[in-house]
Amino acid sequence: QAQLVESGGGLVQAGDSLSLSCTVSGRTFSTYNMGWFRQAPGREREFVSAISWSGDIYYTDAVKGRFTISRDNAKKTVYLQMNSLKPEDTAIYYCAASLTRFTIMTGGYDYWGQGTQVTVSS
Repeated sequence: QAQLVESGGGLVQAGDSLSLSCTVSGRTFSTYNMGWFRQAPGREREFVSAISWSGDIYYTDAVKGRFTISRDNAKKTVYLQMNSLKPEDTAIYYCAASLTRFTIMTGGYDYWGQGTQVTVSS
């Protein structure tokens, strides 16, 4: 069983940057595929970015060139650096861990954090 704790959300203005962190308990973080998702009010949870245990990376088109995902296995932490934020990036951001799949699908993840709110004002 793994527990995920996100941090780093907040209220910023359009064009600003934020860095989200997700720290994972458990002894096998280095073998997890990790993902970031977000959910805006009234909308379904959507994929943002993912990084595999071996370093392969996916981004959704909406954040390519603005967001960067990375991981530090020694710290059992995955990061999401968000630059040039837009009001449409406003959402609760969730990190997730998959034991077996490297995927953009929410159903492919086994563990989820509680989420951290990101609000971007115009």
